[in-house]
Amino acid sequence: PQCWIDHRNMHLQTRRDLVLDALRASGLTPETPKASLYLWSPVAEGMTSVEFARRLVDEAGVIVTPGVGFGAGGEGYFRVSLTTPDDRLQEALDRIAALSF
Repeated sequence: PQCWIDHRNMHLQTRRDLVLDALRASGLTPETPKASLYLWSPVAEGMTSVEFARRLVDEAGVIVTPGVGFGAGGEGYFRVSLTTPDDRLQEALDRIAALSF
C-alpha cells in the first residue's frame, strides 16, 4: 500500500523546515532542498567541514557528517539526517543554538 507516503513526506518536510529555521537562526545559510532524507548546509565561515563537525561534537555533543566524507565537492558543507526522531532532533538543534557562528 502507498497510503503512508504522503504522511511520511509531510513529516519529513516538517523536520526539514525545523532544521532550516534553527540553522538559519544560528547564523548558517542552508538552502531549502526539494526532497531528501538529508539536509546539507555550508559550514561556518573560515572552517573546514571536519573542523565544523568536530566543534559540534566537542562543544554541543551533536554529530553531523562532514561533507568532505562524500568527496572533494562536499568540502565546506555538513549533512544533517532528517530521519532522527523528533525529540532527539530538537535536542540537537537546541544544543547547536547555544553556539555562536
